[in-house]
Amino acid sequence: MSRLRIAIVGLGMAVTPHARGLMDLSDRIEVLHAFAPSAARRADFGARYPFPLTDSLDKILADDRVEAVAVFTPASSHAEIGLACARAGRHVLIEKPLDISTARAEALVTGCREAGVRLGVVLQHRFRPAAMRAAELLAAGALGRVVGCSTTIRLWRPQAYYDEPGRGTRARDGGGVLISQGIHTLDLMLSLAGPVETVTGFAETTAVHKMETEDMVCAAARFASGAIGTIDATTAAYPGFHEEITLTGTRGTLALRGGTLLARFHNGTEERVEADTGAGGTGADPMAFPHDWHRAVMADFAEAIAEGRDPRVTGEEALRVHRLIDALIETGAKGQPVRVRA
Repeated sequence: MSRLRIAIVGLGMAVTPHARGLMDLSDRIEVLHAFAPSAARRADFGARYPFPLTDSLDKILADDRVEAVAVFTPASSHAEIGLACARAGRHVLIEKPLDISTARAEALVTGCREAGVRLGVVLQHRFRPAAMRAAELLAAGALGRVVGCSTTIRLWRPQAYYDEPGRGTRARDGGGVLISQGIHTLDLMLSLAGPVETVTGFAETTAVHKMETEDMVCAAARFASGAIGTIDATTAAYPGFHEEITLTGTRGTLALRGGTLLARFHNGTEERVEADTGAGGTGADPMAFPHDWHRAVMADFAEAIAEGRDPRVTGEEALRVHRLIDALIETGAKGQPVRVRA
């Protein structure tokens, strides 16, 4: 496979695991440009990583060698930058979320489709070995019919995290715990258990934080398959705990906890996948996780372009979790059941 030639846009906190992954994948991906509008940020990035720096997005889009652009900027700029890249004929890999609103996310997905370029989304939890094995077991019918799915996302972010300008606001991030942190686990949940049909619950800002948006959500869910379950998400749970997804089926139960898997079956057998993933970004340091999963996202994206297929997590796939988040926020505001838009 020839090397995919890409440019990086956005050199802030989110770029670190991607940059490490790209260094590992230098035989498959060539970084032609790395851009941020801030000269200081470019200099800091350049001191850590051996990628060519540029001071202009226009220079990137004018370079015919660039086949794809990886966008790691704040969420409020994703659709604008992604659409500019798509119109220039560049494939797009974009950090979660697609943008700060589902309407803007849909515009990005539609624009990429109409431009005939691939759109991949960084929802790296699907690339954990334990998660991939869980998907294989479910696809093989090892769990039988899934009748229940409970998802717990109990993370910790100190007030200092939300004191950063724009953090946890609708204008920059699009929301709180759901779209900024929980989106990863909720996307993984949907990929395993299928779409959610209806939710009913609460979404609030607790006394733990001073912030514009929600830091705690508790809801009941009915899945399109008929399964029922719960969703529990917060950034107020000190000191932070591994997220968990538990799937109950007619032949056994499967539990994902962080990067580990334990599946136990009615016939007395079991299967385990163990992973040493450290804190996994569950606590005060949101970047305390290995870069393996991001490297896997990058590798899949490069292979998808080479093979003329969609990446594992497409824009259409990401819209499912955006619409679930919308419904969770709406039920919290209305205090009544809300159907998740298909």
